[in-house]
Amino acid sequence: MSALSVRQVRFRYLALYGLRWLPTGLMIPVTILLMQERGLSLSQIGLVATAQGLIVLALELPTGGFADALGRKPVLAVAWVVGLLSVVLWTVADSFWLFFLVWALQGVYRALDSGPLESWYVDATLAADPHARYERGLGWAGTVSGVAIGTGAILSGGLVALGPVGPVSALTLPVLAAVVLNGVALVALLVLLREERPATGAAALRASVVDAPRMVGQAVGLLRRSRVLLALVCVELFWGFGMVTFESLLPVRLAEVAGGSERAAALLGPAASAAWLANAAGAALTPFLLRRIGAAPAAALMRILQGGTVIGMGLLAGPVGVIVAYLACYTVHGASNPLHMGLLHRQVDGPYRTSVLSLNSMMVQPAGALGMVVLTALADRVSVTVAMLVGGVVLALAAPLYLPAWRAGRTGAAAGAEEAESSAEPLSKVS
Repeated sequence: MSALSVRQVRFRYLALYGLRWLPTGLMIPVTILLMQERGLSLSQIGLVATAQGLIVLALELPTGGFADALGRKPVLAVAWVVGLLSVVLWTVADSFWLFFLVWALQGVYRALDSGPLESWYVDATLAADPHARYERGLGWAGTVSGVAIGTGAILSGGLVALGPVGPVSALTLPVLAAVVLNGVALVALLVLLREERPATGAAALRASVVDAPRMVGQAVGLLRRSRVLLALVCVELFWGFGMVTFESLLPVRLAEVAGGSERAAALLGPAASAAWLANAAGAALTPFLLRRIGAAPAAALMRILQGGTVIGMGLLAGPVGVIVAYLACYTVHGASNPLHMGLLHRQVDGPYRTSVLSLNSMMVQPAGALGMVVLTALADRVSVTVAMLVGGVVLALAAPLYLPAWRAGRTGAAAGAEEAESSAEPLSKVS
């Protein structure tokens, strides 16, 4: 089997990345509204969503180490099967505990899915060309995911507008379409992702189970030695809490100003599509921001701007004002993620990459679960506007955590090499 070129690796990564996010685009506009339609209050929705955060918190690091030890493809395949099962269950869930199970399965899926595809891309790219700059592909991935989610969202809005169909409600139709697309993505993963592993079968599985804890320990150990990595990972605590505003509360806010949930769902389809296209445009700005501002200062600026856009969503009146702030939020979101992930990848090397990405993602989930509980309770008991103001302020408070990476970058190439040797030594050199 011939080795893949850098271009082939990038094409397969972007194709799989787009297929992974397309079903998500279908689900985003209807997730909260569908649960409300089936009888859950906002507070109950916040509670069931904590199942995902708790499961990810428990499994994130072990599954990251497992992917590094066993291989990225088998772990991703299991993840996408679990994700498919969770969406199938979503089509029939109609009680608090069934939705709790749905979100728990989503937690297993997110824990397994977090990091392996991106790690495969970076390592396969460096294997094809050790001098290749993988940041470009990461930025394009943001563009691809934005287009995929935007396409899914516009399809979702169209399906809602066409519904209901027989006994199937309008808000359920996008979920059924997501089931089909998840199946397509799983088949594509099995065909496109090529990975060389030293061993397969039962022996490899046993060795991976034994080796995974050591890899996790090595990854955690780096946090103690690298202030830069520790600060970058802690950014996700603030982002995980604040993202509840634009991922979960925006549909409720839009329903307030638009005059009902079905009207909001019909508006949110095109709006979410435009938002993710704006996200893609923001991701495409990554090379410009790197050249003109620098990775760490630009990442800090994006966090402040995103907090401001969320505050705008909470304060602006009428559907037009809320949607404009929403589009601005996702433009900033698209620019910030590649900057953050590029900074993170520079702090780690080799076979421990997925474990470190899992550390980063692990911070998001419990913070997001806390945000769901706190912000949905605020929305229920005070107002959605107050909940969004709180979330926006928390998002902006993450900006100073990029200062260690900024200071490290200003020391120049020679000092940067010394810093890498003394306080951010690549994990592949850790005994």
